[in-house]
Amino acid sequence: MSTMSDPEGRPCLSDYFLDWQERLFHVGRLDKESEGLIIVTNDGQWAHEATHPSFEVKKTYLVATEETLPRAAFDLLSRGVELDDGLARPLAVNRFGGFIEIVIHEGRNHVVRRIFDEIGFPVTRLIRTAFGSIKLGELPSGKWRALNEVEITNL
Repeated sequence: MSTMSDPEGRPCLSDYFLDWQERLFHVGRLDKESEGLIIVTNDGQWAHEATHPSFEVKKTYLVATEETLPRAAFDLLSRGVELDDGLARPLAVNRFGGFIEIVIHEGRNHVVRRIFDEIGFPVTRLIRTAFGSIKLGELPSGKWRALNEVEITNL
C-alpha cells in the first residue's frame, strides 16, 4: 500500500526503510490492487512538485482487461472519456503485448481504473511502469533501488 504508515497495521512503504533516519515521502499513490513504480524521497518539496497537477508529470501504466479492446475503444480513449469529475484524456494509448499502455499526466484518484470502467472494460491488472523519466524496468516487486545520477538530473 502506498502510505508511509497504516493505523490498521497493514504493510506499508516504511516497512522497506526501517533503518532510514530521515523523513521519507512517497511520490504518487497506488491502491492495494495496483502494482509498479513508487518513488520515495527525502525531499518533501520535490515530492509535492512531482505530484502537483500543475506540473503535469507523465505517468505510464500497463493495463490488462478481461476482453481485448476493439479499435473503437482505442479511438474513444484517444478522444478522452468524460468522468464524473471531468474529462480524462490520455496523452497516449498503445497496445503493448497483452496489455494496453496508457500515459496520463493527471493524478485524480483511480483515474485509470475509472476511465476503463467508463468505456466498459474493467481493469484486471494495473502496473505503473514510469513516473516522468524514471522507469520501473526489471526491478522485482517488493524491491527498491537508488536513482542513478542521470535519473536525478532528469528529474
